Parts: sequence; structure tokens; C-alpha cells
Amino acid sequence: MSDQLADWRETKLSRLRALIKQADPETVEEAKWKKPSQPEGVSVWSHLGPICTGETYKSVVKLTFFKGASLKDPSGLFNSSLEGNTRRAIDFHEDDEIDEKAFAALIRAAVSLNRSSTHR
Repeated sequence: MSDQLADWRETKLSRLRALIKQADPETVEEAKWKKPSQPEGVSVWSHLGPICTGETYKSVVKLTFFKGASLKDPSGLFNSSLEGNTRRAIDFHEDDEIDEKAFAALIRAAVSLNRSSTHR
């Protein structure tokens, strides 16, 4: 990652990256959509299909779940992009705590949804 992200955002994204891998060890991360303004690209996690993207912005780290609208979110982690029919996102601010148990459950639910979609 670039030097300009060597701050809380990169630390938060690294923690989320580790939690995703912990929740589902078979998840693969790739950097996609590289462009001059974002030379490192966007982190995209997938297992049996896309799960979520991770992007850093000035004041948040945003995880956008491709099929978030289809996922149960009993802990209310989704706090952004709530109006769409497909995606849902979680904006993490600098001082936000991560509910690791609920986050892991959301990752597993996304993989489970991908699994059910591939076996139709």
C-alpha cells in the first residue's frame, strides 16, 4: 500500500483483512480497478463469487458487500449504501470498534449465499 495510507485507515483495513481470512480461510483477496488516483487498486474478496470490496477514503474505511441486501444483519453492521436493492456497506471510522463476532458471521453468511447461488 502507498505511504499516504500508512495511518489509521491502513491499520483498520489490515485488521478487517485478517478478520475476513479468519472467518473464511478460503477467501481470496485481489487488487482490482487500478487507476492513477488509486494505484494500489481496490481490495476485492471472493469465495465461490464476490463477497465484498474494501476501500479507504479520507474519513472512513468502506467495506461494500456485493449481495449485502440479501444478507441478514441482526447486529446492524450495515450503516451505508442502505437504499440500494443489492449492495450494502459498512463505513468504519477511525475510533469505531469492530464487532468481530458479528463481522465474522456476516462474512460467513456472504460465502453461504454465494454457495447457495452456485448450486441452483
